[in-house]
Amino acid sequence: MPVKPLGAQLSHMLKDRGVEVIFGIPGVHNQEMYRGIEEAGITHVLARNEQGAGFMADGYARATGKPGVAYVITGPGLCNIMNPVGQAYSDSVPMLVIASCLDDVVGTRGQLHQMLDQEGAGASVAEWSETAHTAEAAYHLIDRALLEFQTSRARPKLMNVPISLLEGDAPAAPLSDRVIAFDAPNTAQLTRISEMLHAARKPVIIAGGGAKNASAYLQQLVERCGAASFTTYAGRGILAHDTPLTFGATLGRSGSADIMAQADVVLVLGSELSECDLWRKPLMHACPLIRVDLDPEVLADHHRSAHPVLADCTVFAEALLKMMTPSDSDWDAAAIAKTRQQWRMETAADRPGIIGLVDALHEALPSDTMIFSDMTQFAYVANETYPMERAGHWHHPSGFGTLGYALPAAIGGKMGMPDTPVVSINGDSGFQYNVQELATAVELGLSLPIIVWDNGKLKEIEDSMTRAQIAPNAVIAQNPDFCKLAQAYGARASAPRSIEDFKQAVQDALIANGPTLIHITPETALG
Repeated sequence: MPVKPLGAQLSHMLKDRGVEVIFGIPGVHNQEMYRGIEEAGITHVLARNEQGAGFMADGYARATGKPGVAYVITGPGLCNIMNPVGQAYSDSVPMLVIASCLDDVVGTRGQLHQMLDQEGAGASVAEWSETAHTAEAAYHLIDRALLEFQTSRARPKLMNVPISLLEGDAPAAPLSDRVIAFDAPNTAQLTRISEMLHAARKPVIIAGGGAKNASAYLQQLVERCGAASFTTYAGRGILAHDTPLTFGATLGRSGSADIMAQADVVLVLGSELSECDLWRKPLMHACPLIRVDLDPEVLADHHRSAHPVLADCTVFAEALLKMMTPSDSDWDAAAIAKTRQQWRMETAADRPGIIGLVDALHEALPSDTMIFSDMTQFAYVANETYPMERAGHWHHPSGFGTLGYALPAAIGGKMGMPDTPVVSINGDSGFQYNVQELATAVELGLSLPIIVWDNGKLKEIEDSMTRAQIAPNAVIAQNPDFCKLAQAYGARASAPRSIEDFKQAVQDALIANGPTLIHITPETALG
């Protein structure tokens, strides 16, 4: 390839490394990065705000398993995408953000888009934020990011490139032919763990989002050793929802602590066991804890694993399964089913009027549907009760907990999986954080149901204030006419007023030519 401006060479390099889609917004400071996008054969998706671009890259990465890439400008562009980068860090999403930056911020003040420390700002939310001062450094940082995505816990990376460097000529990046392979844990370690599970009378297995690619092996493993099982919210679908001894995604129920106290060995794969998984600090086990994870920090956390295993969950589960022979346990399938039903009723009582709509949504959607949800009570109920049939098909902004996630993330997911049904679930407040991305969905002609749960208030916060004996304040806001708002952007809109109408609206939206906003309220569940 001939010498070209570095901005163009970056797109060609990314294309060589397998990148097909880039999300972003062009500006005078990063326009050189746009010189090579079409020439390289990459699709660019124009967001309406860099926050939307970041969530689109996140959704694309979660849907495809490939890195999500975003181009942003100096200063405010970088600041706008920091929220999605923080969310990607929290949820282990492979995202690469490439931002332009000023050449000199020491001797010159008052420049366009100038900020005090762009690299440092990025470092507060990304796994690393580095500035490339040569073309070779830029190529190195891209390859470093892509390699780390494959070999360690996937977390977002941020590369800043000075404007003059983007504009200057540079040789092409070297071609890449790397092949990554993981080694299995050592035989002695696997033997010890298989013996512990075989001898246990009440083993428990917990599957987190980091184990989603190990679904086939884990399903056989829990059945072979008679283990009771849980998944985290991110791990839903790894184990079939009708597995006889599964408690589902109910670690957040207070009663799960009693189950852990009964266990005589606990195996956790690909989960932080964080506050947002447990809603308590200790797991409450009194037995040996086995942790399998790619992140050494997780293996050394406050849960104090007796048997930490630094490994890829899929490689580990496949190797362990080969060593396991069938064994019985003392878990009672009927008792587990009864407990699970009791917890479902608790969930319904915690947030009344929602569970019927969640059940209706499950009935309306094909089993391979990919769902992106926001921070909303509808999603909180669904996280525990929606029976997922495939791993990695429900994506929720856990941890960092950003509002405005679902719509742009679903757009990114649909771009990555155009032949897969994709649905966005939003609360009335969160939807308005990034409502402008409706224009992007319309522009792309995406068949995308966009569900807006409208209870007319910040109901979760109101409930929390009430429990804390605080008079609810600033929890009610004037909402727009959501259907008219969607139509103003050129989208379709529907306002079903019964559960059956809701199901039909979802099915119609899946095959519509373009996005459809589906507005539902507590009255919908009563209609």
